[in-house]
Amino acid sequence: MSPAVTSHTIAIPQVIQIIQGVRQRGMDVDAILQRAGIAPALLDSPLSRVTQAQYAALMKVLRRVCRDELWGLCSRPVKVGSFAQVCQALVHCHTLGDALRTAFRFYHLMLQDFVPRLQVRGNTARVVMVTLRERDPLLAYAERSFCFLGYGVMSWLVSRRIPLSCVFYPPGTDMPYGTEAERLFQAPVSHAQPRMGFEFDASWLSLPIVQNPQSLQEFMAQVPKVLVVKYRHQASLSERIRRMLRRYLASEMPSLEQVSETLAMTPQTLRRRLRDEGQGYQAIKDNLRRDAAIEYLSQPELTLADIAGRLGFSEASTFHRAFKGWTGLSPGAYRQTQLHPL
Repeated sequence: MSPAVTSHTIAIPQVIQIIQGVRQRGMDVDAILQRAGIAPALLDSPLSRVTQAQYAALMKVLRRVCRDELWGLCSRPVKVGSFAQVCQALVHCHTLGDALRTAFRFYHLMLQDFVPRLQVRGNTARVVMVTLRERDPLLAYAERSFCFLGYGVMSWLVSRRIPLSCVFYPPGTDMPYGTEAERLFQAPVSHAQPRMGFEFDASWLSLPIVQNPQSLQEFMAQVPKVLVVKYRHQASLSERIRRMLRRYLASEMPSLEQVSETLAMTPQTLRRRLRDEGQGYQAIKDNLRRDAAIEYLSQPELTLADIAGRLGFSEASTFHRAFKGWTGLSPGAYRQTQLHPL
């Protein structure tokens, strides 16, 4: 594993929410999870995590078994192939604004429960989901997923991450995964708006579309994984610190004061900037070790003592307690679910 990269993992409540549609239909949820390489037993441990590759695989499996590109979450399926069809049209648009309007006209015909709209007021652009029926947990997750995946497509079309100023969730929206949304969108989340959506500087709408039919083929071969991981904001302070700490995994990690000195800022400024990103220094350290542990546990050649050492724990028992605190499972139990998901 590269010393500079440890992939973020996905909170199990995300898995629980995306399978709501197939569960409501009475389909074999355990079999679906196993096809994606996810142990059904993880659903019973609310702190557990899955890898980005597992979550992307689950999205593909759900798409196939439901014959629906929104995984059975809406009252009417979105036909398989719709996403590819709209992307074929978008690569021929001139600007991001043109592409958004084209995409939303298409989905107005395909979606029955909500429609996406682009609103431009002065220097501010908003993408909002207009709900057409009473919102329930399935519809709420469909809207959030449409926003997140749509944001990924926007970034791909112009080949750069579009910075968001805010993400909107309707009041009372269930958020069982805490600050995951802030990390995924790299923007503060507000519950003060009646609709799901996000806001950005309207000047980005004039950016030219840089993709073409050739790059679209490569993009489609990597969907949905590329939308989950590619355009995460690597320049954010929390991501810079995470990459910096990765090299210290096997030893004692530097203190916040040492990190702030390396970054040429005061500890107070570092804390404030991390707080603005919805992060904390201790949480960054814990999450990095947790995610690295999950990666290592998928490698059967590594013993638990080996993994403990690679994560800077002097004793396997200390690692055992820490991992159980992070995920609700012991390392041994988690490894069994990963290596023997059936």
